[in-house]
Amino acid sequence: MHLSPIRTEADYEKALERIDVLMDLEPEIGSTEGDELEILALLIEKYEEQHWQIAAPDPIEAIKYRMEEMGLKQKDLVPLIGSKSKVSEVLNRKIGLSLSMISNLSAQLHIPLEVLVPKASA
Repeated sequence: MHLSPIRTEADYEKALERIDVLMDLEPEIGSTEGDELEILALLIEKYEEQHWQIAAPDPIEAIKYRMEEMGLKQKDLVPLIGSKSKVSEVLNRKIGLSLSMISNLSAQLHIPLEVLVPKASA
């Protein structure tokens, strides 16, 4: 077993090919091949985090997406946000989400809190 850091796209492709081979072997946990598979998976995960990091979704876009997915209209958000005008203001980014709105939207629309809570500026 020879492992080295994944630094390039070629290294990444080579590691993916090796993982395919190891997965086909279905190695036992703790075996040489099992350990190699586990280490390669960690190296690949780290490389992907560094090179293809996915940005967190925008809270308002997440709400709009979920509304479309669930077939909801703006009026359906009134119980979660407060009033028709507040719903409109939130969806048009004129006002921010309050803690109670975030809690209600998360619970009823099944949107993770991490998506709805704004990130603190550094």
